Amino acid sequence: MKNNKLTRTCIGCRAKREKTDLIRIVKNKQNEIIFDFDKKIDGRGAYICDNVTCFEKMVKANKLKFALKTNIDNKKYEELRGVLFGRN
Repeated sequence: MKNNKLTRTCIGCRAKREKTDLIRIVKNKQNEIIFDFDKKIDGRGAYICDNVTCFEKMVKANKLKFALKTNIDNKKYEELRGVLFGRN
């Protein structure tokens, strides 16, 4: 019997988890980098665990740049940090 659960790899810690347990970051058609909490936005995406450790690993190694194939400045990382950890 085949496992029907979709798995993705966190770009921070490289752990494989179910898609529903990770948060998607997407570069949409307008080249905006945003969180896709519903996992429905078209565009190039990357997945990350919902914790500060994985986020900091991603920032330190600049892994999002490679995953989304675009340059990302520190201001954008700060904006993403605020959205992710400032939400309820």
